[in-house]
Amino acid sequence: MAKINQYHQDEKLKINFGKTEWKLLWKYVSKYGWELFFTILVIALGVLASTVSPYILKIVFDDAIPNGNYRLLFFCGGGLLAAVLVSVFVSRFRLKHLIQVGQSVIYDIRRDLFAHLQKLPLVYFDTRPQGKVLIRVTNYVNSVADMFSNILANFVLDIVSLLAVVGFMLAIDVKLTLVAMCGIPVLWLVMAALKKYQQKIRRTFNDKNSNLTAYLMESINGVKITQAFGHRRKSERTYLHLSTEVYRHWMKTVGVEFLIPMATPLISELAVCATYFAAIMTVSGSPVTVGVTIAIVNYLRRLWNPINNLANLYNQVITNMSYLERILETLSEPVDITDALDSYPLPPVRGQVDFNGVDFSYDKEKGYVLKDLNLHIKPGEKIALVGQTGVGKTTIVNLLSRYYEIENGSIQVDGHDIRNVTLSSLRGQIGYMLQESFLFSGTVMENIRYGNLKATDEEVIAAAKAVYAHDFILKLKDGYQTVISEKGGSLSQGQRQLIALARTMLLDPKILVLDEATASIDTETERQIVEGINRLTEGRTAFMIAHRLSTIVNSDRILVLGDYNVVEEGTHEELMAKQGAYYNFYTKQTEQ
Repeated sequence: MAKINQYHQDEKLKINFGKTEWKLLWKYVSKYGWELFFTILVIALGVLASTVSPYILKIVFDDAIPNGNYRLLFFCGGGLLAAVLVSVFVSRFRLKHLIQVGQSVIYDIRRDLFAHLQKLPLVYFDTRPQGKVLIRVTNYVNSVADMFSNILANFVLDIVSLLAVVGFMLAIDVKLTLVAMCGIPVLWLVMAALKKYQQKIRRTFNDKNSNLTAYLMESINGVKITQAFGHRRKSERTYLHLSTEVYRHWMKTVGVEFLIPMATPLISELAVCATYFAAIMTVSGSPVTVGVTIAIVNYLRRLWNPINNLANLYNQVITNMSYLERILETLSEPVDITDALDSYPLPPVRGQVDFNGVDFSYDKEKGYVLKDLNLHIKPGEKIALVGQTGVGKTTIVNLLSRYYEIENGSIQVDGHDIRNVTLSSLRGQIGYMLQESFLFSGTVMENIRYGNLKATDEEVIAAAKAVYAHDFILKLKDGYQTVISEKGGSLSQGQRQLIALARTMLLDPKILVLDEATASIDTETERQIVEGINRLTEGRTAFMIAHRLSTIVNSDRILVLGDYNVVEEGTHEELMAKQGAYYNFYTKQTEQ
């Protein structure tokens, strides 16, 4: 198991942008390669049209006016007008199509990122705060969306403009052009010198911002506990400290990123001065005409405008590349638990479950949770798992659903090794009532139907009746159409568990897992649910995990876990007669 990251700890970046990452990014961009290529061609046409203006002016001042060639002057005027019209058209075309390409790329990345998160093993989410996952899907993706839209559009335009300007300048005067471009290598050296430091401080800022988001989400989820214990001031101090860290590293980041926009105008002005000086000294070897002077001066500004823009875009690219690194890192996270190449759908099962010599640990450094575990459960048998906290009760049912991968041994359902069948067909036949009754925002009907999306309203209601949820649902404001908030905050804990139980029962599974299904429910409600469970578990293999031992006394077998394995097993009466671990657990509870 990976080391657990907390809100105050920076995450270590597992990747640096290299060949693999560029290849992954290119996979998304190349999908729109032809559209991008055609758009660049149109942009080149527009840049050519706008860039030709100073060259036309050279012809006007050197040929048309001195020679009184009004026909040529008329054509030059028409050429300037046509250039303006083409530039306007291309500008609108560029914005529309490049932004469309950029947003399409981001749409694909956002879709794949969410889909990949759905496939990642639970250990990925167990080892990092939810906020640090959330910020990648929201803030980082939105920031990168800007890069693929505005930055991509401006980058293409500036590059094409720069090449066109240089081409026209070379056509007018090669030596003056080389003098005008002398500042470019200097600017490149400045950017190269700052690049690694920029990347480092930007990554650090991202980590601090991620930490802040993680704590914010944790605080929102735990606000009731904070208020109950009166620790509002403590939470505010922690948030203020993390916010100060964000502010401090943001100012440091901005300070470094400002160096390039500050250096670029200085270098460009020095290059312009050098060009003027070269023109006066007639470096070209022949007198510089008025037309050449006007054209070169115009092109000088056009030369450094895209360079200035590219320098500013460079800062934005460095920023967004740091976001993109985290996004691609998430996309590159291995899906350790997946369907084997030769996997097959698990056929409808009877419910026989076998654990054969199973070893499992969450963290090898901390030792095994289960060691050489052997369990053999018959179809329709109701099994209760009992033991101290941390002995592996929930782990056993998690391994059965293959949420984690075992290290040694095998787990079989009806003789099929669960590693050889598809995950969807395995989990689709296991009804899982989680210890935490999580409900989605939506209606009560929608939450119960989540157990079987094809179920009719009548089937949903039948499942609710089976677990005695129907009566309290009818008393809600809008009955089954009552809208509940995220996590079911408007309902009591007992009501949330009843709805979650109905959702599980709607699946009609052959294997049923009830992990603390009756926790936090009053005695009368518990009695009703136990009766409903007894009826619904008939003909199903059931695993029941309960600290309240009175709810599992009628189980076919009770397995007492300890020391990495089963230490006792039998019926309630058999285990009480042994006066061992189970006897001690039970008598302590009944004496309270």
